[in-house]
Amino acid sequence: MPLPLVYHEDYSPPFPAGHRFPMEKFRLLRDHLVDSGLTTDAELQRPELCPAEILALVHCPDYIARYMAGELSYVDQRRLGLPWSDALAKRTVRAVGGSLLTAELALRHGLACHLAGGTHHAHYDFPSGFCIFNDLAVIARYLLEAGRVHRVLIFDCDVHQGDGTARLLANVPDAVTVSLHCEQNFPARKAQSDWDIALPRGMGDADYLKVVDDTLGYLLALYQPDLVLYDAGVDVHKDDALGYLQLTDAGLAARDEAVLQHCLGRDIPVLGVIGGGYSKDHAALARRHGILHHSAAKVWAARGLG
Repeated sequence: MPLPLVYHEDYSPPFPAGHRFPMEKFRLLRDHLVDSGLTTDAELQRPELCPAEILALVHCPDYIARYMAGELSYVDQRRLGLPWSDALAKRTVRAVGGSLLTAELALRHGLACHLAGGTHHAHYDFPSGFCIFNDLAVIARYLLEAGRVHRVLIFDCDVHQGDGTARLLANVPDAVTVSLHCEQNFPARKAQSDWDIALPRGMGDADYLKVVDDTLGYLLALYQPDLVLYDAGVDVHKDDALGYLQLTDAGLAARDEAVLQHCLGRDIPVLGVIGGGYSKDHAALARRHGILHHSAAKVWAARGLG
């Protein structure tokens, strides 16, 4: 069978032209993966909406209700940076459902990837940095409380620290939060992950890949998780608008393959979400995000998974 990939047409709702958040990148990523022959539209798996009671495992029920009704305060709207609409609210809940489905597929097949996800700045009762609900924290809490896994490790390679994930899971000992991020970048006030690896501005491929290898080689052996949630943010790329690191396309591909091989080499299922990526050239950005899926398909084929 082909590599399991999760997507929904809700992911790119109508959005103001010229907005800093590239909302159409999800649709363009889907088009790129189909056009490049990696998948077909029929093979993409469509998720359901995430139920409110699952969101409430990590988020305040009142906050969930206020967001879905379009009743966020002015301060919270500023923190979020996205204009509210019914379509965006539906997209948000659908995308968390997509990450949950991706987790189910990863546990079943060993590897699965989402064409969205990685909303790691969302907090218990307020949004932040384009993130409304935290899919990584939701997956971890849901699978742990359901007894589906005994330990989850979140390996967050977005260029920005996963502050929301760190705070939401701070008191969940079996959810291990690991953040590799540029030290001098958003958020200005960092949270405390279980493992924070702050990287200097300007770091390139070779030094970055050594950090990835050393970190995973140590932590996977230490924690022996039942599942790894991999946030494959491409805002570490040298051409990203909000990054400050200097990875190339080849560096991204090497990173993604290394993460997947580290996990699968230890028989640990892994799911990939796309995380952050920002550019005025949305088509180029979509291709950059697609490096995760092409890398995963390469590993999938080489290991004969399915």
